[in-house]
Amino acid sequence: TATPVASEAEPTETPVDLPTSTPEAVVATATPVATAAPANAPAGLRMRSPEYGMQAFVWWRPEVSSRDMQLVRDAGFGWVKVNFGWRDIEGAGKGQFDWSRTDRIVQQAEDVGIDVVVRVDHQPQWAGGAFPTNGPPTNPKDLADFFTAMVSRYRGRIRAYEVWNEPNLSREWGGQLPDPTGYVALLKRCYQAIKAADPNAMVISAGLSPTGSWTETARPDDWYLETMYVAMGGSSAGYFDVLGAHGAGFKVSPETDPAVVAADPALGGHRSMCFRRVEDLHAIMARNGEGNKQIALLEFGWTSDPRPDSPYNWHAVSEQTKADYLVRAYQYAKANWSPWMGLMSLIYICDNEWTENDEQYWWAITDPGWPQFHPRPAYNALKAMAK
Repeated sequence: TATPVASEAEPTETPVDLPTSTPEAVVATATPVATAAPANAPAGLRMRSPEYGMQAFVWWRPEVSSRDMQLVRDAGFGWVKVNFGWRDIEGAGKGQFDWSRTDRIVQQAEDVGIDVVVRVDHQPQWAGGAFPTNGPPTNPKDLADFFTAMVSRYRGRIRAYEVWNEPNLSREWGGQLPDPTGYVALLKRCYQAIKAADPNAMVISAGLSPTGSWTETARPDDWYLETMYVAMGGSSAGYFDVLGAHGAGFKVSPETDPAVVAADPALGGHRSMCFRRVEDLHAIMARNGEGNKQIALLEFGWTSDPRPDSPYNWHAVSEQTKADYLVRAYQYAKANWSPWMGLMSLIYICDNEWTENDEQYWWAITDPGWPQFHPRPAYNALKAMAK
């Protein structure tokens, strides 16, 4: 089995800025051919509060991809979040596309009957951006042009697109100092391209890493969002339909007040280190007159990482506690965050290639395995949860 590229196995958000490796992408060329939109009417840009999603890793093996999408559906969840690495599709050169895997993924999601949110980042070498580091292209138009090709091809079939990932971390911004003004400029170009190709597609801004770090390698997510609003002139109209956010639970239950966490160094000592951090981001939106605009929690969860040398070990919980917290997170959001919380996509259906040596393995709600399916307590609890 081929080793997935970095766009198919990224680290979970954390205030610790850990390096990630990026193997060379596998590319091929194919002529882009538009596919017909389905006859069903578009679902629209407003979501129920909340909607239920899981992230899955579906790039390499069709049989595992199909199985994992069915696991999402069978748990009563309506969305799958997937990564489409730009370099994996247009890596051979500008305008040289390989749609073979994306065609299959989109078709499988339709066959299973779930919506797709696609995260797009990881630029190809020809686009610059400090390749192989995940970074914005040297020319923003190149990413906009890629969105034009992709969204035109899947018009009416992909419901939502996330433009980039965690740009408040330098490791996701080409090793550069995080630059919210630069990200806003890139986001605007991509928004225009997406809407021109499919007005009904939902544009979600990059999920921000929940961190209070102010270093050369990270900027706090709340400061980053405030600066985005300054750069957008106080309104996100023309930039995104839904704000993207990430929300690790760290060491505490989902109901825990961020002020309690901030006051206790043993819990992390900062408001960002809890599930309810997203309330701080919503407050910034409200101050800018957009309190009714929805947020998509594109990554959230708890880790059970038992490795003593892991930077995630200090906030590890048991698998049973993880199950309890994830269910209670959805329940809390439904009771307290309506109508502004939209999609909540948890991490993860386990990548079949992960082992106990992978940090991501410990955030998952299933174990790797084929053809056997190995649910952890969280998967079973979420399946039984009232939706």
